[in-house]
Amino acid sequence: MAGTSRTAPADSRPDPATEAFLAHRNLLFTVAYEMLGSAADAEDVLQETWLRWVGVDLDAVRDQRAYLVRVTTRQALGRLRVLGRRKESYVGSWLPEPLLTAPDVAEDVELADSVSMAMLLVLETLAPTERAVFVLREVFDLPYEEIAEAVDKSPAAVRQIAHRARAHVAARRPRGPVSPTTTRDALRAFQRATETGDLRGLLDVLAPDVVLLGDGGGIRQTIPRPVVGADRVARLLIAGMGRLPADSVLRLAEVNGHPALVLRLDGGLDSVIAVHVEDGLITGLYAVRNPDKLSHMGREVALRR
Repeated sequence: MAGTSRTAPADSRPDPATEAFLAHRNLLFTVAYEMLGSAADAEDVLQETWLRWVGVDLDAVRDQRAYLVRVTTRQALGRLRVLGRRKESYVGSWLPEPLLTAPDVAEDVELADSVSMAMLLVLETLAPTERAVFVLREVFDLPYEEIAEAVDKSPAAVRQIAHRARAHVAARRPRGPVSPTTTRDALRAFQRATETGDLRGLLDVLAPDVVLLGDGGGIRQTIPRPVVGADRVARLLIAGMGRLPADSVLRLAEVNGHPALVLRLDGGLDSVIAVHVEDGLITGLYAVRNPDKLSHMGREVALRR
């Protein structure tokens, strides 16, 4: 883990650099993850941030939190540009990497909204600097001057970028936060219908213009492109669930701060199905099957603002 490589002194307390890094680690991971949509890449960014942090003269750092966020942002921006080129050759739809999140993430409504699958997909439509500015300002409420240092722009330029990014996101973001209870109810109805092959019941919980996205990364079979419309999505899901072995298990879990479904086959994790719900109906279904993206579903991840 980044930030644990220094040798602890005799009193077993970490040295000051390690202590400061660990104190802000969850925040730094959240910043990197919201910028990248990838937990694996966020972890790499934290490792790079740590390597730079250990060479810093702590006495010269006025605000350790601001300094670490600045380094993390710069590292994430560089990686975001590389990821953009990778996604151009990605097989099928690209979805963010799902995280098994602690219950307290859902309690912070704004944080949960910002890391939802639906919102992370909206952030994918921003240019790298716009995404960094939006995340740092709208999610973490950093001052423009601090953001300017992180993205190497003037405060005036950052204000303009923030205004542009805010308008871009507002035009595309899902409608306001939905209560976990509403989402859970929709998921339970969805689960009952798919497990019993109840086409009518499934149609009753899907919005007419529902969109289904699947991410297998070219490793696992999934739909090659988005499927739109309740009837098409329902029939595809009923047929797919009907082909599953009898020992398959579909269970509720807390993913990215929201209720979601986890499918297990032969005792192993096969898929994570996240949803977006509006007016009690599922408008978005996001099924991640790429095994490279499921490694953070084995333990709860702590996210912080």
